Amino acid sequence: MAKPEDTLTLETTKGNVVIAMRPDLAPGHVARIKELVKSGFYDGIVFHRVIDGFMAQTGCPDGTGMSGSGKKLKAEFNKEPHVRGTVSMARASNPDSGDSQFFICFDDATFLDGQYTAWGNVIEGMDNVDKIKKGEPVSNPDKIIKASLGA
Repeated sequence: MAKPEDTLTLETTKGNVVIAMRPDLAPGHVARIKELVKSGFYDGIVFHRVIDGFMAQTGCPDGTGMSGSGKKLKAEFNKEPHVRGTVSMARASNPDSGDSQFFICFDDATFLDGQYTAWGNVIEGMDNVDKIKKGEPVSNPDKIIKASLGA
């Protein structure tokens, strides 16, 4: 069970999603996510890329998938499999290009294993993730109303 300080709650337009963050897998990524949450960075950000059967991506301040917080993270690839409910960092072709964008897997996506930094797992509200509007880009997208730390 995740410690309360390692729990992230996303209040979304489809309901709450609770993520157990895994500093044991990706300490740098979890620390950065916590900084961004505390600053209010994720509040109001949309799910800009949602592919049915694959994943829902968020964390881009302009909603296009082309920007971030401006702080690149060193990859922390690990052995955690990308399965339903895995939360992992999005990135460009450079392995060390992760920033603020992350995705939640709808289904198994083990072809991503070892190439993306998995840093958490949904422990409550996966049914709400399933309800997020699909599209690439999404028209009238769902969003994170508020992100907060702690149980």
